[in-house]
Amino acid sequence: MTSHADIPACLSTLEYAVVSENHSAARPSAAASSSSSLPAASSPGSARRGFALLTAAGVLWGTGGLAGHLLQADGVPPLAVAAYRLLVAGALITAFLAAAGRLGRLPRSRPPAVRLAANALLHAVFQSLYFASLAFIPVGLATLVKIGSVPVFVAVGICLAARRVPSRRLAAAVLLAVAGLALLAGFPAGDAPPLTLALGLACALGAGLTFSVMTLLNRAPVAGLDPLVNVGVGLLAGGLLLLPAGLVAGMAVPARPLPLALLVFLGLVPTALAYLAYFGGLRTASDAGAAVGTIAEPLTAAVLSMVLLGEQMTAAGAVGAVLLLAAMGVDQAAEALRRRRSG
Repeated sequence: MTSHADIPACLSTLEYAVVSENHSAARPSAAASSSSSLPAASSPGSARRGFALLTAAGVLWGTGGLAGHLLQADGVPPLAVAAYRLLVAGALITAFLAAAGRLGRLPRSRPPAVRLAANALLHAVFQSLYFASLAFIPVGLATLVKIGSVPVFVAVGICLAARRVPSRRLAAAVLLAVAGLALLAGFPAGDAPPLTLALGLACALGAGLTFSVMTLLNRAPVAGLDPLVNVGVGLLAGGLLLLPAGLVAGMAVPARPLPLALLVFLGLVPTALAYLAYFGGLRTASDAGAAVGTIAEPLTAAVLSMVLLGEQMTAAGAVGAVLLLAAMGVDQAAEALRRRRSG
């Protein structure tokens, strides 16, 4: 478990990686202009590093399910877990900014303020819709629809914004990701009445759409907005928006070392560090990388469940895991092939 003394070091290390990546992305190259699948001013090298940050974010997110499961087993309601993870993450980053004397640099112009408000609202809506879906359909089905819809929504958004059809790389990555996730999740059944099932699926799809909008929005940086401020203030404000619903559901946490340590871990690792890595990677990753950047999360969660909870993976789940790895490899293999052809 992460100690309090390690928190500033964790934030500083990841912030350095993200800022270095964003600075490298600001230097355009000839190779960048030759590939339509890369964001503007992104070189192949920065695209690879951006995808690495997205993968790291997925791995970090994958640890959140286990921490949330342990907190719920201690009697903390699911909506309270969601509110706490945003509040703790935002508070940790805000405290780090205050200690570094950077709170005085909060942007006062309109574009950064709009981005911060949008991220806060998207965080709160995403969490609310996901937990609303759990009231109607099983958690496995809700998770499958939520995560599985993200690559599709992101791919559609990228293509609509660029006014073009999906590239073969983007289409292949999305198809592999959706098929792999469905096999890994095992097609969980929903035996609820049709109206209840429809409401649950609509909420889960809404959660996926909300996360996809946040993904597309944060691919473009805002001038003058500190990346750490973007993550920290957005999370803290999102948590405050969730707080009233959390108070209604109940926010009590057992006053014991393990639950309290789990709250700190949940706020720091799969929330603060994960979103900092994710927002940083989005700016330079390719279209395919941005679309499938979340799929390391279910892989990590599956591995942790097997190792720590003794769960077994079915043959279909193993095939799904391979397809998810293949989806992640499509982007990198295409980049390697392009480099060999151009070199």
